[in-house]
Amino acid sequence: MTEQTELKRRISLPLLTFYGLGTILGAGIYVLIGEVVAEAGMRAPLSFLVAALLAVFTALSYAELSARFPRSAGEAVYLQEAFHLRSLSLLMGLMVITVGSVSSAALANGFVGYAQLFVELVSQNNGNRAVALLVSLPAWQIISILILGLGLIAAWGIAASVWAATLITVVEIGGLIMIVMVAGDSLLSLPIRWQEITSMSANGSSFAILAGAFLAFYAFVGFEDMVNVAEEVKEPKKNLPRGIILALIISSLLYFLVALVSVLSVPVQELAGNSAPLAKVYSNATGEPPILISLISMVAVINGALIQIIMASRVLYGLSWQGWLPGWLSYVHPKRQTPLYATMIVTLFILVLALWLPLVTLVKVTSLITLLVFALVNLSLLRVKRHDRHPAGIMVFPAWVPMSGFIVSVSFILFQLYVGL
Repeated sequence: MTEQTELKRRISLPLLTFYGLGTILGAGIYVLIGEVVAEAGMRAPLSFLVAALLAVFTALSYAELSARFPRSAGEAVYLQEAFHLRSLSLLMGLMVITVGSVSSAALANGFVGYAQLFVELVSQNNGNRAVALLVSLPAWQIISILILGLGLIAAWGIAASVWAATLITVVEIGGLIMIVMVAGDSLLSLPIRWQEITSMSANGSSFAILAGAFLAFYAFVGFEDMVNVAEEVKEPKKNLPRGIILALIISSLLYFLVALVSVLSVPVQELAGNSAPLAKVYSNATGEPPILISLISMVAVINGALIQIIMASRVLYGLSWQGWLPGWLSYVHPKRQTPLYATMIVTLFILVLALWLPLVTLVKVTSLITLLVFALVNLSLLRVKRHDRHPAGIMVFPAWVPMSGFIVSVSFILFQLYVGL
């Protein structure tokens, strides 16, 4: 492979952290809180905490493995280093691509609810006929325009894509902070209503929290995407672990706070299953049309979908570069410095999924496959540690961390199989 066709290291630690936050936040609270509340009710904040605990062990395993093996197609590389089974490594890579694609398709579906609400609000307030016409656009057209547009951005260049994702992530964080601020008065009722959130007296309350946590877990999908741009990160052995840990801590704190003010400020029956949940929180708290938060939510979902496209295309590129898939998939455009054909194929795959499956089904499929990937990644670290326990200059965690991640991931898989997709 010639020098001009290789990926370039252009992503710093701050950019990497915002890259991770962009896909975590975009994939989660803006779209899913209504669905989590439908499962867990007032206990939705606890569901997000359980999901964070589920994610943390595996996140630490990813942090160590990404420092040991900082290459694209991260999970497939980890399995290959641990077990030396090409077929298993290829299967892992294909699962990761599927997760990213299904996740992006879910976000595209989630985008529709906010887009239609935003256009309706603008039309009502401005009386603009051109804007009003957009209300009648069918969902499939909105989804198609969104995904194809994001595919073009992802193909344009990694530096431009990540800088765009970083700026959008700042807007996302600002939107969540705004929700906490405008609905912050509801926290005054927390001492009185704390028992509603934490009580386990109701029949099936523990089960409801776990069911909500399984959906909320999808909101934390994203930290693993960071390892698949490893070949474009500066000083990856230091910056990849740090970026993963920072992104998970910040997102967990924001999720809990937003979930808390949401269930305290909006009746559960109005929030449950709402297609634009944070818009509902905003309008209830302020009494004003939720135009701004709807726009921010749209941007957040777009950001999450863009990053998933970037991630999945890099995995496809990495599998090809390793020689596990046809070589033309690793073609890098000499000017754009992006894996062009891989990006095109991923974009089209996402479009098919988005037009085919509904949001909740996409979320559950994403969570189930991701848990399987997480279980295998934790096993990989356990095996790698047997051969090289303390590599120089690498952040190393005790063996009980990947063991706990494996046990938790398998337990959640069994739970989901028990309740059914």
